[in-house]
Amino acid sequence: MNDVTPPNGSTGTGPGSDPARSGSDPARPGSAPASPAHPGTAPDAPAAGRIILLTTSHRVAPGLLSWPAWQALREADQVLCADGAHPQLPYLREAGTAVTEASPTAEELVARCADGRTVVVVATGEGEPALTDGLARLAGSGRVAMPELELLPASYDLPGARLLDLVQVMDRIRAECPWSSRQTHQGLAKYAVEESYELVEAIEDGDRDELREELGDVLLQVVFHARIAEEDTESPFSVDDVAGTIVDKLIHRHPHVFGDATATTPEEVKEHWLRSKAAEKRRTSVTEGIPLQQPGLALAAKLASRVRTAGLDVALPAATGVGYELLSLAARAESEGIDPEAALRAAARAYRDAIRTAEQSATPPAPADRSVPPASDPDRPR
Repeated sequence: MNDVTPPNGSTGTGPGSDPARSGSDPARPGSAPASPAHPGTAPDAPAAGRIILLTTSHRVAPGLLSWPAWQALREADQVLCADGAHPQLPYLREAGTAVTEASPTAEELVARCADGRTVVVVATGEGEPALTDGLARLAGSGRVAMPELELLPASYDLPGARLLDLVQVMDRIRAECPWSSRQTHQGLAKYAVEESYELVEAIEDGDRDELREELGDVLLQVVFHARIAEEDTESPFSVDDVAGTIVDKLIHRHPHVFGDATATTPEEVKEHWLRSKAAEKRRTSVTEGIPLQQPGLALAAKLASRVRTAGLDVALPAATGVGYELLSLAARAESEGIDPEAALRAAARAYRDAIRTAEQSATPPAPADRSVPPASDPDRPR
């Protein structure tokens, strides 16, 4: 039969794929060669056949399989699947592929490959671990002539596919968890702030493992709020609406990437962004859209940034007090390209480290000597 594995061990339809390639090549990458016959087997013994384990992704629409997969299914002598409700089966049968619902053992599957027959096993969601383990043990025993074994991915996850899993998990948690099912946007707001600060800390610490985890926690807040929003009776929206909104915004604000505009420097990119944003928002003041709930230094720096970007000449309030001194410091930091919040956190961390050093170097008080009775002890020897 024609080989269904493209060159270079690829089993997809990307670069290097050659669906028309034919001829068996047991030594090619991606396909295990048939095990040698058991000692004593006659040289003219019938071929041991072939087993193809066909895997699919539940995140890809059923029926959308790679060309090598369809070729293997058409040319197989038998197609098996242990799950009669497998989502691929209706599409395989519609395409004229007969599928037998069966869950053979490793020995039974090898026997089905007698006389050079090819058997395709459509793997279930769990990936058939019992079957593959059994085949591995059987191959290692040397008791039988093993057929050629091949793992053939029939569909592939695209980047971001695990986000679909997150949405499904969130759906179930929202429906079945006593705590999550009662949450509101207002009740979760504090967690969004908390997770954002933990993300910033992971970034500043340079901890990659923590960074990955904290990004996930922030992403959870987005998905959680979007799931709650689906239930709003007046203005519902879903996580797809959230994603669609940011996709449209990014495309519109990057005309130098998705349009005919030109930008060769970061400054020109920022000009495109601000111009597009101004056209979208149609704001009457540069202060609009600045959240007043953010930390004070960040708020002051943002106001100073808006004033500088707009080319306005606005003097700082001529007043005294710590608050106005901090406002002046934040405006100066922003003009010098310094994030005042990050600068203050760095200084605070240094102060924290100094405190810990002082605590560690401090001499603890000597413990009292309990072996000598106190002077007030009436039993003390005189």
